[in-house]
Amino acid sequence: MCLAIPGKIISMKDDSVTVQYPGEKRTAKNMGLKIKKGDYVLVQAKIVVQKIPKDEAIESLKAWKEVKA
Repeated sequence: MCLAIPGKIISMKDDSVTVQYPGEKRTAKNMGLKIKKGDYVLVQAKIVVQKIPKDEAIESLKAWKEVKA
């Protein structure tokens, strides 16, 4: 089982996006989802698999932070 942490898109070029996570940035590929800079997404195997609402992403990130503490 894999767990995905929400990340925020900070840049896009063609089908490549840079996603900011707590403490790191990673590059992923967009396979046709309607996303834009500033959106929160879930990435699996370096592919953006889902756009998620900002409020859900922030709530999830808070929960991850509590688990790490």
